[in-house]
Amino acid sequence: MQLLQRLQRERKLTFLFIAHDLSMVQYVSDRVGVMYMGYMAELAGSHELYHNPLHPYTQALLSAIPVPDPQLQRQRTSQVLHGELPSPLAPTTGCAKAMAVCQSETPVWREHATGHFAACHALDANGSRP
Repeated sequence: MQLLQRLQRERKLTFLFIAHDLSMVQYVSDRVGVMYMGYMAELAGSHELYHNPLHPYTQALLSAIPVPDPQLQRQRTSQVLHGELPSPLAPTTGCAKAMAVCQSETPVWREHATGHFAACHALDANGSRP
């Protein structure tokens, strides 16, 4: 990872880094996109996304990152996604904030803050974080 970062700085490279290890993604990325069921759910600068996640799926993913301090880790609560595992035939079943409209309409991709995009009916209904 350090080699990739060095090459990025020295050669002014841009690369697409795909991973499930969100702590590594934070370490190496300037911008982060979170995919849910094959669609982009959220996109923001790394710092913004990790400190102000908007989409319920992003929030759940970030809450699952372990903290290297055992005392702090014991005090944390992870967000658990309820419901069945998501299916492409019923994509909303795994979302913590699923609403009736989610069954019939794809949420609109919106810029909720400068450079911070998300697609979520719960965000649109509340005008802010779900």
